[in-house]
Amino acid sequence: MIYPRLRLARNLLTDDGVIFISIDDNEVENLKKVCNEVFGEENFIACAIWKKRSTPPNDKVIGAAHEYILIYAKSSSEVELNLRKRTSEQLSRYKNPDNHPKGPWTSGDLMANVKGGRYVQSLYYPIVNPNTGEEHYPSSNGNWRFNKETMEKLIANNEIYFGKDGKGRPKLKRFLSEVKDGITYTTLWDFVPLNTRGSAEMTEMLGNLKIFDNPKPSGLLLELCRLGSQNDSIILDFFSGSGTTAHSVMQLNEEDGGSRKFIMVQLPELTDEKSEAYNTGFNNICEIGKERIRRAGDKLVSKVKGKKQTSLVPKNSNLDVGFKVLKLDTSNLKKWNPDYENLEQTLLDNLENLVPGRSELDLIYEIMLKYGIDLTLPIEEYTTSNKKIYSIGMGAIVICLEYDITKDIATEIIKLREKLSPEIMRVVFRDNGFASDSDKTNIKETLKNQGIDEFVTV
Repeated sequence: MIYPRLRLARNLLTDDGVIFISIDDNEVENLKKVCNEVFGEENFIACAIWKKRSTPPNDKVIGAAHEYILIYAKSSSEVELNLRKRTSEQLSRYKNPDNHPKGPWTSGDLMANVKGGRYVQSLYYPIVNPNTGEEHYPSSNGNWRFNKETMEKLIANNEIYFGKDGKGRPKLKRFLSEVKDGITYTTLWDFVPLNTRGSAEMTEMLGNLKIFDNPKPSGLLLELCRLGSQNDSIILDFFSGSGTTAHSVMQLNEEDGGSRKFIMVQLPELTDEKSEAYNTGFNNICEIGKERIRRAGDKLVSKVKGKKQTSLVPKNSNLDVGFKVLKLDTSNLKKWNPDYENLEQTLLDNLENLVPGRSELDLIYEIMLKYGIDLTLPIEEYTTSNKKIYSIGMGAIVICLEYDITKDIATEIIKLREKLSPEIMRVVFRDNGFASDSDKTNIKETLKNQGIDEFVTV
């Protein structure tokens, strides 16, 4: 089950893309072997352990309170993972009371980390407080971090702090401009907010209804998105479940002003008819995920409206929480499958070549797919001479699926092109939608004379 999906995942990854796979201890060894084959051992990044619950289950002698997250890259040489950004609280510790030219700073330890208490002679010496003349030696028979010459330069440059009153022990000024922009990760993850609140979070989101077992907490997925994505990345979840990944992507966009997009994939698995989810109206898992994404989006929009703009916390006033739901299905166009015993009836049946029950919008999305057009582009509808015309991508594709189309439609399409000014315009009509063969020919030639060469019928 997992192997073909991993092969597909590798093909879909950008050169600097990464994949995160959550797994418990029953299959982690097998999964790593498969991943080594698909992605290559050289593209293994890390195996992170995340604390799933605060206390282990009591039905086992040794209860697991953690799971694993395998991290692989498409190409490890191309990947640049993001450090965790400092919070506004952490940034607030950096101040500049003495107007130092290097900017905000906070005090840090001057001691070197020496195992066993051993010291290096060149790093063991007294630092003289220029304000009091008092000598200060390293504590616990240790060392200073810098030699005497370097220390004297730091003191001369006002980069050593002797306390608010200038009479304390020496400390190093750590300038915000000189430290890493983020906090280094380890492979032991016990820092994620809401790390064990996935079920409670989901229950609160859906009006105190407990309708999904063991969903991932959004805090965990938020960290994965932050670690592995850029502001404009596309994030794909093969097993979207309750939609936690979509929730986390929108939340991260709200936090840092990003424009990340998500693609959630989930089979429409039916819910148990005896379950609370079914009784609430959620017939399958996809319905649960859609409602969760809607509510999470509404909650984030309300948060943005009430949020004040500061230099440390940006306000994403353009937060996009919209999404489209698309279902994988067969073609909307009938296949040619003639009944050789009754060819006349077969021809009559195929005058209408759209599969029964399918809508115009279904066919429009199929046309977009076949043209390789982004399915998230807006579809605009225009009505002229009682005929509907659909424009996708500001006129990149114009579709008319009406019947009894006459040559007048060509004039309207030309007007639409002048209004939208696309670089290239393609037009698509229903094959049996023209009033006559002469109308079809006239429309095609009129458009061609105006530089619209791509004329397609379906």
